[in-house]
Amino acid sequence: MAAEKRNFQAEVSKLLEIVVNSLYSNKEIFLRELISNASDACDRLRYAALTEPHLLEGGREFRVTLSPDKEARTLTVADNGIGMNRDELIENLGTIARSGTAAFLAQLSGDARKDVALIGQFGVGFYSAFMVAERVEVIARKAGDANGWRWSSDGKGEFVIDEEADSAPGTRVILHLRAGEDEYLDPIRLRGIVKTYSDHIALPVVLVADGKEETINAASALWTRPKSAIAPDQYKEFYHHVAHAFDDPWLTIHYQAEGAIEYTGLLFVPSSRPFDLFDPGRRQHVRLCVRRVFITDAAEGILPPYLRFLRGVVDSQDLPLNVSRELLQTSPVIAKMRAGLVKRVLADLKRKADDAPEEYLRFWTNFGAVLKEGLYEDFERRDELLDLCRFDSSSQDKPVALADYVARMKEGQAAIYYLTGDEGAALKSSPQLEGFAAKGVEVLLLSDPIDEFWPAAVDAYKDKPIRSAAQSAGDLAAIQAPDAAAESGEAEAAPDLAPLLAAFKTALGEQVREVRASERLTESPVCLVAADGEMSIHLERLLRQHRGGAGERTARILEVNPKHKLIRRLAGQVEGAPERVAEAAHLLLDQARLVEGESLPDPIGFGRRLAAMLERGV
Repeated sequence: MAAEKRNFQAEVSKLLEIVVNSLYSNKEIFLRELISNASDACDRLRYAALTEPHLLEGGREFRVTLSPDKEARTLTVADNGIGMNRDELIENLGTIARSGTAAFLAQLSGDARKDVALIGQFGVGFYSAFMVAERVEVIARKAGDANGWRWSSDGKGEFVIDEEADSAPGTRVILHLRAGEDEYLDPIRLRGIVKTYSDHIALPVVLVADGKEETINAASALWTRPKSAIAPDQYKEFYHHVAHAFDDPWLTIHYQAEGAIEYTGLLFVPSSRPFDLFDPGRRQHVRLCVRRVFITDAAEGILPPYLRFLRGVVDSQDLPLNVSRELLQTSPVIAKMRAGLVKRVLADLKRKADDAPEEYLRFWTNFGAVLKEGLYEDFERRDELLDLCRFDSSSQDKPVALADYVARMKEGQAAIYYLTGDEGAALKSSPQLEGFAAKGVEVLLLSDPIDEFWPAAVDAYKDKPIRSAAQSAGDLAAIQAPDAAAESGEAEAAPDLAPLLAAFKTALGEQVREVRASERLTESPVCLVAADGEMSIHLERLLRQHRGGAGERTARILEVNPKHKLIRRLAGQVEGAPERVAEAAHLLLDQARLVEGESLPDPIGFGRRLAAMLERGV
């Protein structure tokens, strides 16, 4: 077969442009990335050979080999792992065929230093080779195949792929180094890099130089070592390896469970949010090993989806090596491991929240929206999760814990109140909060999509009901305002609103379910609310967006503020100027829609009515 020249996918070209022109200061991390990929390839072959022993071709010692060639100015990183065939070379090195690509590219800032870190987080560390190489060749032969393939590129938009008859099973990455990068041909420098970044790799990293072979890493699984024998930097570099990440871990959890079942967990909470955190697949990224043999890096059932931000390894002593996907979903051993892991992770998060509350808020900003999914899904651990939650508040300048909210509840306040919407800043100025603010009642401001679902599932915290402020204004009557005594003699008698409410309902027709006087409004003339038990306005909008804008709008209740000057004046014009009252009803309904973040069904009519009212006023 003749050599074939192909173009990189546009996304890959963009990544390569960033890498090649990067100012990244620690260029030596390219070697960490290539060794990590080689180690993964060996793990995958070891696992595949459990059911297909012929793939090992008589057995082999898995290893990664580094071969510097000073005369040719090349550095070769080779492994005897699973290898790649032609299609896999094209897919893995020429395209990014994975979900979340668009979201990832949207995060790229144009700042090379920041974007290189993002590239590592995206899991395409192979391209870091182009930071030091002007050309890269990959010679690969898939385990079980008779022939191999050569992939080569200078990283400038194209790559060439050709058949390679003389190739051993596995993968060789040959870096033709750029001018000025000769340090990566020095055995002493290579030893130092491996010791720093890849000492934890659980198979030998062998340096071939000056006619000698030398294993230059510890070659033992880090998670099997006692914690006292592991330095913080070793944990950090293992996190970089297992997570294919460039950030440092925010929290490290390393423990061994002994008893009815035995397993070791080495788990990390990242310090930055992974690009695919909100991917609909909710994929796990914790590796499952059985007696140090890699099984899978997406083990369903090991951890619940609401902990999918975790990275790391779980190594079982009790599962069979040929564990299947079905067994992962039904095994009682897996169920016990899951319970133990979740208990430990939540306990460590609670300890962090208590001991370092400001630091914990960093975690919450990154992963709180995911952790809250557990409130809806994990009944057994709901109380523990509620204690870990932090929420924006109408009266505090940083997220608050429910325990602190309960401690601040007003006399006569029987429930915890919340309001949902698109963002906390907009919610803080919502008319729905005016009555609560007047009574000094704190309201939690919830702006994540999951916030529309978990309150109905949770119902209460510490025997305090959790209620929507948009549906609970009647509760305010039982709560005394701080200055209620001073206001009691100053309250102006409210006009009879019945004729105005009837006129509004007649003018608006089926656009509203009901028009009624409001107990929650103190400053705004009107607001829209959902009836008790009805889907909230925010949730309905989210569902419409999910359906591409399709779906009917539910008619809502229009609440009218009896104390507002505009409402009082309109109440006096019901008989004398009914057309003006009807026009005002439409304008006020549209105003209430806009405040709720809704689009207007008739923007032209709104503009015409607004212009007419301004003309009369001017």
